[in-house]
Parts: sequence; structure tokens; C-alpha cells
Amino acid sequence: MNRNDRSIVALVMLAHGMVHTYELSIPIFVSIWLTEFDVVNLGLTQVEVTAATLGVVVTAGYGLFGVGALPGGVLVDRIGSRRLISLCLFGMAGSFVLLGLSPNLVVVTLALLCWGAAASVYHPAGLALVSKGVDERGTGFAYHGIAGNVGIGLGPLLTAVLLMFMEWTTVAMLLSLPALAAGAYAMRAEFDENAAVDADTGGSSKADAGVDSLGEFVAESRRMVAGGFVVVFLVVMCSGLYYRGVLTFLPDLLSGLGTFEPVPLASLLPAGLAGALGVTADSGQTLQPERYFYSGLLMVGVLGQYAGGKLTDRLPVEWGLAGSFAVLAVLAVLFLPVVSAGLVPLLAFGAVLGFFLFVIQPFYQATVAEYTPAGTRGLSYGYTYLGVFGVGALGGALAGTILTYATPAALFATLAGIAAAGAGFGLYLARRSGKAAASEVASD
Repeated sequence: MNRNDRSIVALVMLAHGMVHTYELSIPIFVSIWLTEFDVVNLGLTQVEVTAATLGVVVTAGYGLFGVGALPGGVLVDRIGSRRLISLCLFGMAGSFVLLGLSPNLVVVTLALLCWGAAASVYHPAGLALVSKGVDERGTGFAYHGIAGNVGIGLGPLLTAVLLMFMEWTTVAMLLSLPALAAGAYAMRAEFDENAAVDADTGGSSKADAGVDSLGEFVAESRRMVAGGFVVVFLVVMCSGLYYRGVLTFLPDLLSGLGTFEPVPLASLLPAGLAGALGVTADSGQTLQPERYFYSGLLMVGVLGQYAGGKLTDRLPVEWGLAGSFAVLAVLAVLFLPVVSAGLVPLLAFGAVLGFFLFVIQPFYQATVAEYTPAGTRGLSYGYTYLGVFGVGALGGALAGTILTYATPAALFATLAGIAAAGAGFGLYLARRSGKAAASEVASD
């Protein structure tokens, strides 16, 4: 890569890692908020804080993260990627400062909404920057994806470690600092956003979105629907619902099942180090094993992303989707029996779940490319993020409601049904693709 490529890739790797660091640190805080807050004071009435309540709160922030992707894509063409990425990073930093200052769940909700709005513009801005500014685009996208997965794994781990020694409000404030520094870097980094634009074709990008007006937006959206994108959208929606449904309350769910018991921090540290850190036997500071299980599960996702990317080049993406969803359905059914079997089986199971949660992502990303016109690929991915992060955010509210009014068994049965539906949509696409291929052969 040339100097411009390296400068852009460094920025998008940093920003992508930040976005997912904050995204996946939120479920760590959820288990604390369940005990920290008793009621939500809405003035005229008060609402009890339950898993259902927090599910709605988290869904609001995550939902805005997805819904904002479409207008974010429009803004990229108007003000450029650098400005949007800078605003994203500063906005996320400010959101976590507000989170750290939150005296009640109403302010927590406001902070999460601010985070969702700020983070929502990143993916269209970052992907557009790589597609228009990096000559070695494929390599740029590869590094971009790796950085996102590193943030997915290390964000919750960093949060869990800090929570051993500090209050959650202090941890939230500290977490704002990396995004603040990254925003400052984004403002000062030197690169040409359009270095990969082909001047010989009239200035069109290698990844032109092809939508410049509201009328064209509507027309191209209808064109995608007519081309079968509706089924692809249902696929990504199922992926998002399962993803949020299984992850949002996972740390709290594990802590309540008795598999992981809190470990006094003083028993793990040498006496000298414990004294220096102010950790005593009666301080109440504990290590919460379920948080590290959650972080480890997400780290395995790096391997899943890599394997999924390789497999998209070796088998039809439709069958990859169907198979991955089928495995996720089986894993949902097996979750509670494995939890009861002991720690070692659960650790192995967590690795498999983390792997397949992320192996499916390259398959649906490749499927979007297969089923949409090249000229509206940017719009297509905007709808994709709307499905995964926007509609998919409802998985958090769904999980919270089921855990409040039903049982964990009901939750995982529901998740199995969502995955089974995704497998069915994958099989439908595979059958449709097979018919199209057979028709083409017959016509030849």
C-alpha cells in the first residue's frame, strides 16, 4: 500500500475498533444497571427496572445505530468521510462522558441514544472512504474488518477488567478517552479521500453508490425489491435479531445460572499488590467470570470472520447461510443443557457459539453483493446495516421481555426459531439460484 492507503487504513481501523468496543461493552454494564437502578422516574409515573425495561433502553440505542446508517450514507456524499468519522468519534466520546455522569436510567437512555446516533454514521463513512481513497481496496477492507473484530473482543475485556477496580460510572468516563484521542487523530490525519477515483471515467468512484436524489433512492429501492433483495433483507434481519438476542443479556444470564460464582479479588492477588491497589478481603471487590466468558466468546469471532470469508470463495453463499443458521439453531437448543453440564463443556460450547455468530457475517455480506446491482451497492449495504443493526436491535428488547415474563428456556427456543427461519430463507435463495442456473444452462 502507498502512503495515502496506509493513512486511510490506519484511521478506519482505529475508528472501526472504537465503534465495536463501545457497542459490545454495553451488555457488560447491563448486568450492573439491573442492580443499580430500581425504578425509572418518568414524572407522572414510575416504571420498575427489569430485564424488559433495560431491553427497551438498550434497543433504543442499538436501533438508532442501525437506522442512522441510511441517512449517514447520504451525508457521506454531502460532507465527506473525514468529517463524519471525526463527528462519530467525538460523539461517541461525549456519549460515554454523559453515561458516566448518569444519575438515573433516563440519562443512561439519553446517553445510549447519543451513542447510537454518533456511531450510526461510521459504517457508510468508513466503507466509502476505503472504496474511494484506497488503491488496494481489498486489503483495506480486510484490515478494516480485523480491527472491528479486535474491538468486539477487547472492548468487553477492557470494561470487565476496569470494573474490578472502579465504579461503572468511572469506567464509562475512562472509556471515552480512546474515542476522544481517535477523533483528534482523524482531524489531523493527512490523506486524499478520492485518491482511488478513476479520473478517466469522469470522476466516478470504484464503488459509486449511484443514488443522488430522493426520487432515485425510491426508484433504486424498488429495483432491489423486484430483484429478490427482500429475502436477503430477511436473512440479515434474522442474523441481527439472533445476535442481539443472545448477546445483550448473556453476562447477566450466566451470572444468574450458577455456573460462574464471583471470585474475591483479594484471593487472586499477591498480598503486596492487593495492598497497593487497596484491595482487601472485606472490600467486596470480586472478579465476575461470566464477563470474561462473554469477552472470550467474542474474541473467537475473529476466527469465525476469517473462516467465513474464506468459505465464501469455496461454496455457494446461499448454502453457507443455510448451514450457518442451522448450526445456530442447534446451539440455541443446546445452550441450557450445556450450561448444566459444567464449566469445561460450557467453555467449549462458547467457543463454537462465538465462531458461528461471526462466520455467518461474510456469507450475508457476499449474498448482498450477489443479489443487488453494482450501481446501488452502497444503498444495498445501507439497507443491510438497517436490517442487522436497526431491526436486529429489537432482539435486545425481545430477550429482555422474555427473561422478565418467561424463562431462559423460552428465550433460547425463540432464538432457535429465528435461526431456523434464517436457514429457511437461505434454502429458498439456494433453490432460486439453482433454478436460475438450470434455466441458463437450458437456454444455452
